[in-house]
Amino acid sequence: MASTNAPSALESFLNSLPPDLFDQTTLVSLASTVAILAAAYSLSRVALDPKTTTARYRFLFIWHAFDALIHFCLEGSFLYHCFFSSAPLGHLDPKEVYIDPYNYLGKIDRVHGAQAVAGKFVEGLVGGPAKAGELGGGVGGGFLEKLIKGTAELWMVYAKADKRWAGVDLGVVSLELLTVLVVGPMACWVCYDIAKKNSRVNIVMIMIATAEIYGGWMTFCPEWLVGSVNLDTSNWMYMWLYLTFFNGLWVVIPAYVIHVASGEIMTAFKVRDSTLKTKKSM
Repeated sequence: MASTNAPSALESFLNSLPPDLFDQTTLVSLASTVAILAAAYSLSRVALDPKTTTARYRFLFIWHAFDALIHFCLEGSFLYHCFFSSAPLGHLDPKEVYIDPYNYLGKIDRVHGAQAVAGKFVEGLVGGPAKAGELGGGVGGGFLEKLIKGTAELWMVYAKADKRWAGVDLGVVSLELLTVLVVGPMACWVCYDIAKKNSRVNIVMIMIATAEIYGGWMTFCPEWLVGSVNLDTSNWMYMWLYLTFFNGLWVVIPAYVIHVASGEIMTAFKVRDSTLKTKKSM
């Protein structure tokens, strides 16, 4: 009986998954994350002296390099679409598209975000004018246009799990502005300080880690308070890979960063206190 039930259970599980769960865009999106991690690791091989760098600080270098690249390349592209990608709203009711605040950037007749370049709105599945999907930044054809459309498609993949990333959620955009423009450069600063063996790095790492844990809370707490209306947890990939794993990384690893950096700072205080006691006793 077990052997006959197993295939039907597997078939039922596979049928419950969205048909586009492993389409080309999804696979490329996941591969881009792996490629960024590989780039961060390669940078550590070039920048760090293997004889004087501990495994712990090599890991922290790779993490902050990965962090910076994610902020600049992926989240930076999200901000680009929020500010420069738009399409005419036409006769559509704003409720028919993904999140797009009224009077965003002083405009009430356009749709903004990745949805304006690669969403269903552009494909004509929602309605509205066929010319939707114009690039507000006036970018011409060729490689750059393909890159812009590709990053929009990437965010539409993630938006399957969290709809806010397809359009313009003001809370998310506000956090991402700080993340890309402040935390990204600070992560580069951390990598520089680790390579140069500058003890200042522990203070900067704590600042970044605290900001990222806070940012994660402010990204999801507002959504939880309204019943997670924009989140799709209907299958394991959306729930455990997109929402839990990718966002959990920016909670678990920053917590570890705080543990390591605060330990180094406390050790320095102990050494200072011990030195002062020795001087007083002399």
